[in-house]
Amino acid sequence: MNAIEGRPGTAQLLRFLAFLAMAIVWGLTWISAKWATDAAPPVFVAGIRLVLASLFFGAWCLLARVRLATGQASRLVVASLLVNTGCYSFLFWGVAHSPTGLAAIVNLSLIPVLSMLVGALYGEETISARRIAAVALGAVGLVLLFSTRTGDAAREGTQVGLGLAAVVVATLSYAWGAIVSKPLVREMPPVAVAFWQTLIGGISLLAISLAAERVGAGALAALFSGRGLAGLGFLVLGGSLVGFSVYLWLLREWGAFRAGLYAFVSPVIAVAVGVIWAGESFGLWEGVGMAIMLAATALVVQPDKVSAS
Repeated sequence: MNAIEGRPGTAQLLRFLAFLAMAIVWGLTWISAKWATDAAPPVFVAGIRLVLASLFFGAWCLLARVRLATGQASRLVVASLLVNTGCYSFLFWGVAHSPTGLAAIVNLSLIPVLSMLVGALYGEETISARRIAAVALGAVGLVLLFSTRTGDAAREGTQVGLGLAAVVVATLSYAWGAIVSKPLVREMPPVAVAFWQTLIGGISLLAISLAAERVGAGALAALFSGRGLAGLGFLVLGGSLVGFSVYLWLLREWGAFRAGLYAFVSPVIAVAVGVIWAGESFGLWEGVGMAIMLAATALVVQPDKVSAS
C-alpha cells in the first residue's frame, strides 16, 4: 500500500478500476434482485441478503483480526439505519407502486445530486460547475436510457405519485447515510463498517418484513433453490461483499459524490444485460442516453486539478 500511495498515478488507476468493478457488479444485481424477489417478498430478500453478507464480513474481520470496536457507536447505528433500513424499505415500497423505469430515473438521477447537497451541508463535499454539469448530463442520459421503459405514469394517478415520493425519500436516506458513514471509514477499516452496517440493516429489515410481509414456507423454499438462490447468492457475494466493501473504501478515498457516480454507470450495465440476456429492446435514443451517462461520469471521476504550490 505504501508503494501505491507513493505513486499518485497508480493509486488513481487502482481507485478507477475499483470503481469500475463496483459499477459493473451493481449493474448485474438488477437481474439478480429480480430473480430473488420473484421467489420471496422484496424486503425479506433485502434483509436476508444483508444478514448473510454480515456473516461473510464478520468472518473476514475475524480471520484478518480487524478491529470491530468504535468510539462512534451512535453514528454507526444511524448510518446503518439510513443506508440500509430506510433506503431499502422506502425504495421497495416505491418500486412496487410506480413504474419501474420512472422509479429508476428518480432514484439514480438523485443519488449524485443529493450526495453533493447533503455532503455540502456537512462540509464533506463541494459544489462546483463541473459537478453540476455532470449531474445535469447524467439525468438527461437516464431519461433517454429508460425512455421506452417508463410505462404510463398517469394510469394510477396518486398511487404512482406516492410511490415516486417514497423513492425520493429512499434516495435521500441513502445519500444522508453515506455522508454520515464517511467519518466511520476514516476511523475504522471499511470491512468493519460493512460488517456492522449489513448486520444492523439486515436485522431491522427482517423485523419490518415480519411485520409487513407474508413470508411462507413456499417462499423460503423458492428463495433457496433454483434462480432464487442464484439471485440471492450474487446479491450477497457480488452486490454486498464486493460492491459494498469497495463503495465504503471509495467513500473514504473519493467522497460520496464521486463514489455515487456508479448511478450513471450501473444502469448502462443493467440495460446491456437486459438486451443480451433477456432479449429486451434497445433503440437509438437509449444508446445516446448511455453515451451521455458515461460522459457525465468521465467528467468528474477524474481528480480535481490542484494548483502547484
